[in-house]
Amino acid sequence: QVQVVESGGGLVQPGGSLTLSCAASGGFYNIRIMGWYRQAPGEQRELVAGISTAGLTHYQEAAKGRFTITRNNANHTMYLQMNSLKPEDTAVYYCNAGAVGWDLAGPYWGQGTQVTVSS
Repeated sequence: QVQVVESGGGLVQPGGSLTLSCAASGGFYNIRIMGWYRQAPGEQRELVAGISTAGLTHYQEAAKGRFTITRNNANHTMYLQMNSLKPEDTAVYYCNAGAVGWDLAGPYWGQGTQVTVSS
């Protein structure tokens, strides 16, 4: 059974930076695509960025140029470097694993980590 755990959320001022981490364990053969999703209050959960085992990446339009997703296959970790953060980036960010494409999330979710962008 794959488990994923996020860390690194917090409060940051507009224009600041934050790095989220995700550690995966168990059932590595299921982990093809890993991704970061976010959900703001009253909104649907949305894909922010995804990365495949081969390093192919996919970004939501709002994340392009500001966020960078990376992955270390050797130790089954994934990161999201977020720069130039805006108040509209405020949300709970979730690590996801096991997707086979960009259009549908995988079955494995972390518990979420809160990111708040505010002055």
